[in-house]
Amino acid sequence: MRLLILFASLLLAAPVWAAKPNLLIIVADDLGYNDVGFQGSKEIPTPHLDKLAAQSLRCTNGYVSHPFCSPTRAGLMSGRYQHRFGHENNPAWLPESTTAGLALSETTFPALMQQAGYATGAVGKWHLGAHPQFHPMKRGFDEYFGALGGGHVYFPGDKGGPEYQIPLNRNGKDEAQTKYLTEQFGDEAAAFVARHADGKPWMLYLAFNAPHTPLQAPQEWLEKLKHIENTSRRTYAAMICALDAAIGGVMAKLDETKQRENTLIYFVSDNGGPNLAGKSGTNFTDNSPLRGAKGAVYEGGMRVPFLVSWPAKIKPGVYDQPVIALDFLPTSLAAAESADLTPKNLDGVNLLPFLTGETSGAPHELLFWRSGGPGGNNAARRGRMKLVRLGQTTAELYDLAADVGETQNLAAEKPEVVKDLTAAIAEWRERHRRADF
Repeated sequence: MRLLILFASLLLAAPVWAAKPNLLIIVADDLGYNDVGFQGSKEIPTPHLDKLAAQSLRCTNGYVSHPFCSPTRAGLMSGRYQHRFGHENNPAWLPESTTAGLALSETTFPALMQQAGYATGAVGKWHLGAHPQFHPMKRGFDEYFGALGGGHVYFPGDKGGPEYQIPLNRNGKDEAQTKYLTEQFGDEAAAFVARHADGKPWMLYLAFNAPHTPLQAPQEWLEKLKHIENTSRRTYAAMICALDAAIGGVMAKLDETKQRENTLIYFVSDNGGPNLAGKSGTNFTDNSPLRGAKGAVYEGGMRVPFLVSWPAKIKPGVYDQPVIALDFLPTSLAAAESADLTPKNLDGVNLLPFLTGETSGAPHELLFWRSGGPGGNNAARRGRMKLVRLGQTTAELYDLAADVGETQNLAAEKPEVVKDLTAAIAEWRERHRRADF
């Protein structure tokens, strides 16, 4: 009896975070929709990502909230459309600016996970402000290693613009780059996983700058991809292979430390592959079968490879309803049994009941995108129908279930749908003008 009482008391004394999952958010940079194996690429080998995909729900209608870099990251960090707080452009590298960064009014994803009892860390590209007040450790991360700007050279000593040659940063102090950057970020992430294998839950935001330009790749991968004739395409592909290997190292560390089963992993790109011509004059990224590229509000701009994996709770497979990276924040709080911390003004939703099959239907009635400000390009999706309006041009309408490549404009055939979605965009835009939005 005494043993039973002792056992019960030990259970009661166990930390409240004992069952909470770890969180690993992996973000690639400018990755083409069809440039990894699990998306259909036969040209670029990505065995580690393919293995992760086999352990995941592959969200075939997965989006980010903007078609280029920093605004997407601002949305992910806040769980809110970044238009709410005026973050629609990439901030310039201005260490003296107290405005060029993620608004201090925003409650961030890692800050909320800290409140939920998590250790929080970030590795990689930040791109949410250069002034010290915007540093990751001022926005909810306990520790940070990476490049604070919008990009970086990949090899120590390589040439690039001023922002791309700044020292790396560890916990607020400059630190030299020691190896190929993608590999260094992978090593740092794996080390974080190893350091935090004590049972307390953790959140790691692993934001690679690969395969964003400059096109710089390790020779060993270039040698393995000699079959790719276009030299720019080959280098880009080699960068993806290095990215895949780095992610493989992090996954191996999760397995080694027996943390994989109870780690909730998200994988996305921050936007679609850019439309960049190589030496042959052809584009070296592949967003097929989608239309458009980075910067566009067609699908190729913000529909991305999108994985969610949590072996303890979510069965692998395919999920076809539209979801968005804004959902990561509320989903993670729910997984941490801390849904009470969820802010009331989020645009993301808790995906768990949908991904586990507990709830049917669509997580979102509507999704919106805008690039270029109020007079710029807009898109809205409800169900299978998507409206695109480029500036003040006539609206276009596409049935994404039948025409994922957005080739057949149905606007003339379905004027009521055009009217409905046009009104939805107008109402969404109007709400962004309110001080309380």
